[in-house]
Amino acid sequence: MILYTMMPQELIFPYDADAFKNQQTVSYQGIPLLVEQTDQQNYQVIRVLSSDPQHFLNDQICPGAKISF
Repeated sequence: MILYTMMPQELIFPYDADAFKNQQTVSYQGIPLLVEQTDQQNYQVIRVLSSDPQHFLNDQICPGAKISF
């Protein structure tokens, strides 16, 4: 079976559900992101889900960056 998708294999076929329970998709300043909750209000960016190339150049939302809501 061939699966054509832009999503990574880990999101389609997760290995352990507990490892992904803190991850969620959010819209931060209009940019879709995959984030992981680190504490009450802080999140760490895992992946930028936008198709706009300018969003990948934004240092505030690069993977590994900490954001808060």
